[in-house]
Amino acid sequence: MTNIGTFRVYAEKYLESNPYINTDLTFMVRQLQATENGLPIEIYVFSKEKGLKKFEEVAADIFDHLLAAVPYFDLEIFQSPSGSDMRGFVGRGND
Repeated sequence: MTNIGTFRVYAEKYLESNPYINTDLTFMVRQLQATENGLPIEIYVFSKEKGLKKFEEVAADIFDHLLAAVPYFDLEIFQSPSGSDMRGFVGRGND
């Protein structure tokens, strides 16, 4: 099994154990088509929470947890560079 496959299984198990996730409805963690920016992972689950504020808190907690777990699988998160990233890179010159 690959690192990404192991991470996907970990994410599924984490979500299955989350008391705020409705596992009776569609429940899926899957890899999407690879792009030049990496290999997207889609999380498709339903919350038991009906209120928007609580739903957003549940979603944020899930992503906080999974993003923190990524390094344990020897994986990295890709983020496109911003303007300030590029200014810092160009501003260093030829050190």
